[in-house]
Amino acid sequence: MTYGSDRSRYTEIKRAVEDKNLGPLVKTSMTRRIHCTRCVRFSQEVAGVMTLGTVGRGNAMEISTYVESTLNTELSGNVVDLCPVGALTSKPNAFAARSWEYRTTQSIDVLDGCAPAIQIDTAKGEVMRVQPRTNDDVNEEWISDKTRYAVDGLKAQRLDMPLLRGADGSLSPVSWADALGIAAEKLSATPKTAMAALAGPLVEVEALVCLKDLLNSLGSTSTSSTAAVGLSADLRPSYTLNSTIAGLEDCDALLLVGSNPRIEAPLLNARIRKLVRHRGLEVASVGKDVDLTYECTHLGDSASALTDMLNGSNAFASTLKSASKPAIIVGAGTLSRADGAAVSALASQIALASGCIADGWNGYSVLHASGSAVGALDVGFVPGPTATAPSSASFVYLLGADELPPLSSDAFVVYQGHHGDAGAERADLILPGCAYTEKAATYVSTEGRVQRTNRAVDPPGDAREDWQVLVAISKVLGKPLPYETLPAVRERMVEIAPQLADASGASVEASSPSISTAALEFVPASKPALSEATLTSGVSNFYMSDPVSRASATMAKCVEAFGTRA
Repeated sequence: MTYGSDRSRYTEIKRAVEDKNLGPLVKTSMTRRIHCTRCVRFSQEVAGVMTLGTVGRGNAMEISTYVESTLNTELSGNVVDLCPVGALTSKPNAFAARSWEYRTTQSIDVLDGCAPAIQIDTAKGEVMRVQPRTNDDVNEEWISDKTRYAVDGLKAQRLDMPLLRGADGSLSPVSWADALGIAAEKLSATPKTAMAALAGPLVEVEALVCLKDLLNSLGSTSTSSTAAVGLSADLRPSYTLNSTIAGLEDCDALLLVGSNPRIEAPLLNARIRKLVRHRGLEVASVGKDVDLTYECTHLGDSASALTDMLNGSNAFASTLKSASKPAIIVGAGTLSRADGAAVSALASQIALASGCIADGWNGYSVLHASGSAVGALDVGFVPGPTATAPSSASFVYLLGADELPPLSSDAFVVYQGHHGDAGAERADLILPGCAYTEKAATYVSTEGRVQRTNRAVDPPGDAREDWQVLVAISKVLGKPLPYETLPAVRERMVEIAPQLADASGASVEASSPSISTAALEFVPASKPALSEATLTSGVSNFYMSDPVSRASATMAKCVEAFGTRA
């Protein structure tokens, strides 16, 4: 009113462009386009999919797909961040809140074994969105679609109160005092040779230490992790990504063994693609032949191809041996097979013969897809020499474990976790825990980088942090653990594994060449025979690999649109 007319003097006809359907993750507002082609360059150069491009000329030019299709890549959400005008926005989170309404918490993602740096934006007491933080050593400025969009799973199928299964098979709420008493009573009544504990892929190191100490105080060593099956915790270089993610940039020849980094670690795969495009990195793979978005020589499906490499009858064997800094990445899923020890021994021999270990360089790496695998191995959360298999135990403690081995029908099962997944369905007693956005917890990435999450929101209902529940059970049991506070738990954690003392994530503990060589030269006394079965990734469904993503409606839409990517 003060400054004149409220009508624009712009009288020309404005151009309108039809919105494109790029899938369930990216929403388009095409009239905002300025044709900067950032999204086109990202999809083609970084993600490696030739989906987006420019069609038409002059005033008729549009950003579009050449043939109507979705933006089919594990990194598609990053185009939302790099679009300067809002023409591409987050479809699941569009118009949910204004940017100034968000409270931001810096944290790390544990759904990805690389543990990328993220910021968690909350509003109205809920996690609304996850965005990347720049970390050149890990994720640069990218995150995967699962990291970004699976957060709606944090609000679905949550466990928010203790539950006990009755005689009729139904679950009924009980108080925390009763739940802890029942768990302690069952533990005390079970012989040490009949109890077992199993941890899942999202469990923090603090809880692993508490559960291990609890069972050890009862005389049991029957602890195992679904994320680290078949791996030895004796020497750290035998189970980490020793080259580190940033260190791979020095590599000039790479062999992938039973690993599909495109679905196991999309951020690592993007880094490898960059090296292939800009530095001419030569890559070869043994296992299922898949599209990794870059040129890769497929050497064979089964472990027999490794035997050929060791014998020198494969052309890539000489390439690897002549490289100044060769590297081998073995998928953790491959090592969990029945013949995993034999595959590991072959890969180790190839690494030693190719000169993968030298001063300042360790090119032998194991790639984990989960956030808790390396932490479990660091603190020795593995079966002891007298361990009881979960399938033959009469008392089984499931700590966030949902991918279960066969369990006895008579076993009493306690499930402690944050989602009503397969473990809760089998449980006789359910103890609600906190998700990674609801606690300050320590995780170790696949490269051995120690970092911590930060609490962004409060846990729902009566849920409690995992370490607190385990300490409370020990007290009711009459065998109190020697710590009652989180700093005290972390002191115990560092006592077991000194490398966990620095959780800033600023650096990765480097292993000496002698220790790395010793780790590769170790061969199990009883090595199983090699199988001719195809070496496949340990991830069968990229979009639904853990309790959080399996509860996500957005991830379910992705599976419907893109498939499992396995």
